[in-house]
Amino acid sequence: MTLSAHDPRYPLGEVDASGLLDLGDGDRIWWEASGARDGTPAVVLHGGPGGGCSPGARRFFDPAAYRLIQVDQRGCGRSLPNVADPTVSLARNETGQLVADLEQLRAHLGVERWLLYGGSWGSTLALAYAQRHPERVRAAVIILPTTGRRAETDLLTRGLGMIFPEAYARFLAGVPEAERDGDLAAAYARLLDSPDPAVRERAARDWCDWEAAIVPSSPPYRGFADPDFRMTFARLVTHYWSNGCFVDDDELLRGARRLAGIPCTLIAGSLDLGNLAGTPWLLHEAWPGSELVIVDDAGHDAVNGGMPGAIVRATDRYRGIA
Repeated sequence: MTLSAHDPRYPLGEVDASGLLDLGDGDRIWWEASGARDGTPAVVLHGGPGGGCSPGARRFFDPAAYRLIQVDQRGCGRSLPNVADPTVSLARNETGQLVADLEQLRAHLGVERWLLYGGSWGSTLALAYAQRHPERVRAAVIILPTTGRRAETDLLTRGLGMIFPEAYARFLAGVPEAERDGDLAAAYARLLDSPDPAVRERAARDWCDWEAAIVPSSPPYRGFADPDFRMTFARLVTHYWSNGCFVDDDELLRGARRLAGIPCTLIAGSLDLGNLAGTPWLLHEAWPGSELVIVDDAGHDAVNGGMPGAIVRATDRYRGIA
């Protein structure tokens, strides 16, 4: 991991409140809060799906100005039950339910309106939440933008195979030959649902190896070394991608026009291969009044090159926003 010569991020603040929120359907989601108790409320929506919240995200927010809320989305991180357990159903794990979970958490914490911060999958979730509850959103900082479109997931499961042919050959070899021309996320999802633990474990490793291969500007995510994390991550990503992220194709792009009046900064790395689907520019065009920042020396990550500085400048701009 490399940062610019001057690291603009804030010191890591301490979590001073946390808990498991009972959602009433057998699931509980972990949340934690840090920063100024009377600061501008902001919620961090992590990537994946299934990535879980990271302490490092706290460093992008001024702890004297923000009340920062982090949450592990249902089924992952410290939320219970965790889908690393193959007996845990994914039936209630879909985008609309995650939006409802956030609303339940917001009400539980007594937050009237908050800033949304989301990266990668978290940006898709932020868009879905903002379009369903615009009255609850003060502003948005969206990094590594995604919208859940098939064009994006097709690029990541097929299109990038031309750029990483050796890794892609291993990725294809992980599924039965008869399924290699079909929906690869769906094929992996079936393997991850196998009654044979060896099949499940190999599928999780193969999926995460491919995910690591297509983000060449960053070292492999350290969580991929943990078998339970791999299983959680692979089950959730393949579940969402094989179901179109549970949104109509282009739904979140089309709906962005309804977000006019909500301040938004979109931040993308110029080396992010996911940009080949055009998402940062399409979303900027669709969201009236949004700002698009392209960071020249960063890929699909938040911590390399000029990305930390761009994120901190955006969150600093929205300190105290009503």
